[in-house]
Amino acid sequence: QEKTVYAQSSKKEIAKKALSLIKNGMIILTEAGTTILELVRMIPDDLEATFFTVSPLMALELAEHPLLNVILLGGHIDMSSQITLGEKPVSDLSEISVDLCFLGANAIDAKEGLTEVEWSVVQVKKAMIRASSKLAIITISEKLNSAHKMKVCGLSTIDYLITELNPEDSRLTAYKKNVHLL
Repeated sequence: QEKTVYAQSSKKEIAKKALSLIKNGMIILTEAGTTILELVRMIPDDLEATFFTVSPLMALELAEHPLLNVILLGGHIDMSSQITLGEKPVSDLSEISVDLCFLGANAIDAKEGLTEVEWSVVQVKKAMIRASSKLAIITISEKLNSAHKMKVCGLSTIDYLITELNPEDSRLTAYKKNVHLL
């Protein structure tokens, strides 16, 4: 369902930057989220790639692109996170290897890393990270310097941090030595 997206212009800027990481022939893993949705909607129709996702909405959006191979990893659909949760997606993720994973951030901090609110979401995100050669976190800058109680990964696990900010922005200084900023 279409709805008003908070900070949509910032999310579109982030999506444009994230799109630069996607190349023909890649195997990519995504979750849910409005920023990832903006990224999926920007994918050019001539891109040939395979996308795994734990998000039914992302699977439907990705299926609109004629040359993409789209694989939805099943499980219990959690309506608050809009991803599949439980043993099934975690098990399925242990059997794949992807070039790049895009995750959104509920909270990210230079000391605490990527954190979440729900334990079951943490388990799926950790399995996604283990299945990936590279990890890109895409988030609006207001989620920087915040943390929740449940850790997904440390900053050293993250390859790319993509925000709407210029990589030289002072709000990103604490992240610079650990991740590539876009």
